[in-house]
Amino acid sequence: MVFESKIKTIEWVNDVSRMIDQRILPKEFKLVDVKTADEMYVAIKDMIVRGAPAIGIAGVHGVALAAIELSKTISDKTEFLNKLKTKAEYLKSSRPTAVNLMWGVDKQIELACHTDGSPDEITKVLIENGIKLENEDIEINKKMGDYGAEVVPKGATILTHCNAGALATVGYGTALGVIRSAYAKDPTIKVFADETRPRQQGARLTTWELTQDGIPTTLITDGMCSYFMSKGMIDMVVVGADRIAANGDTANKIGTYTVAIAAKYHNVPFYIAAPLSTIDISIKSGKEIPIEERSHEEVTHINGDWICAKDVNIINPGFDVTPNELISGIITEKGILRPDYKSSIMNAFENISMVRN
Repeated sequence: MVFESKIKTIEWVNDVSRMIDQRILPKEFKLVDVKTADEMYVAIKDMIVRGAPAIGIAGVHGVALAAIELSKTISDKTEFLNKLKTKAEYLKSSRPTAVNLMWGVDKQIELACHTDGSPDEITKVLIENGIKLENEDIEINKKMGDYGAEVVPKGATILTHCNAGALATVGYGTALGVIRSAYAKDPTIKVFADETRPRQQGARLTTWELTQDGIPTTLITDGMCSYFMSKGMIDMVVVGADRIAANGDTANKIGTYTVAIAAKYHNVPFYIAAPLSTIDISIKSGKEIPIEERSHEEVTHINGDWICAKDVNIINPGFDVTPNELISGIITEKGILRPDYKSSIMNAFENISMVRN
């Protein structure tokens, strides 16, 4: 049985980037057409599109949109490229933690700089590459899913944190891709999704995705994972990632570190599922990963209503870093990386380099 998710999160259509507005799910399903690089910055910043791989493709599309705009008024290649690079840096500043954004934007700029021809010709190449990377994302996720399914016990109940599904990618998903592939082989698989405060991506998005696909899902609050682990009701944890350091330390949605600690204590395997583009070999450890500080209103309000005293202090980091010693394995499109992560990560990148050369 091959599992096909019905969801496509972001897609290039007639010179616009069409995406699902994830701010309003599951109450409303709405597609948004992003037509300029400035609109893409807002779409990423305001989390119309979210999830590291999806943000990466949004960055790819954003550079193509910038090229379309610039090519209308600029014919000189040098001027065009200089202004394109400025737009690219602007796009990269929209969210600092997810390295896929930087990866996608930089891929496009590198291609633009190495493409002969006029701004119009470069723009055409950037659009074609954006569509290519978009399609590749789904195939990468399916490969991850197949590798990850190999470590899922028969009849397992899998806990996942935040949303690392089709909505966090172009389609299929990273952590939820593993769940989809495992469920295709074994329909007795079940899922626990925690709510993921403060934006409730688990409650709003993960439960919506999995119920759309008919995969049995139970919603729990963030503080319940240890209880269910202690009862033997969770067999493994699979989460996504926004940036992985060269030593395997992993940044993911705030609360992931807490889940990893609980899993370690209860001897529950804890896996990361992420494409190699999420690994940032330029940084040695998680201490170097920038952590986005998000709006205080995400904590103080639910559905526009205050839920706390109005004079209370608020701190709202969007991510935390799980140390590598808490991670059982990192599921990638090239296989499952195991400790020692410094070695397995470098070997994975060396093998890619050998293939390309």
